[in-house]
Amino acid sequence: MSGQASELTTAALTSTPAVSQVLVRKEDRRLYLMAGSDVVRSYRISLGDNPVGHKLYEGDERTPEGRYTLDWRNENSDFYKSIHISYPNDEDRSLAAAWGLDPGGSIMIHGLPNNAGDLAFAYIGLDWTDGCIAVSNEEMEEIWQLVADGTPIHILP
Repeated sequence: MSGQASELTTAALTSTPAVSQVLVRKEDRRLYLMAGSDVVRSYRISLGDNPVGHKLYEGDERTPEGRYTLDWRNENSDFYKSIHISYPNDEDRSLAAAWGLDPGGSIMIHGLPNNAGDLAFAYIGLDWTDGCIAVSNEEMEEIWQLVADGTPIHILP
């Protein structure tokens, strides 16, 4: 996507347009729900403990970069709901294999850990995942409702 997306004023919307893509800008720590070229929702995100660069192998604590699909969801995950990102793709597997490594998997968009309790506030704004993309539980509930399985996700550096 080139240029800056225009953000719709959500208060002015009578109904939320269908989300056609999820866009993540890792450097900005932002996740956008897009309807065409319009941003319909924007969220502050947390990434892996080692956020710079593309995920190379299991355990590197990086969030992948590239084009993937949100392909299934888990209402009963270890976090407040989770939606799976289709990492690794063929290119990711080949890259990891060239290094003799496992590319890993189970990269998700999810809420906070289910056991966060009174410490939930401590997660917001920090990079704490093992490579997933995390939002608050309230934001995850909204994403869960607005994003269908099969939606493309584009993760930029």
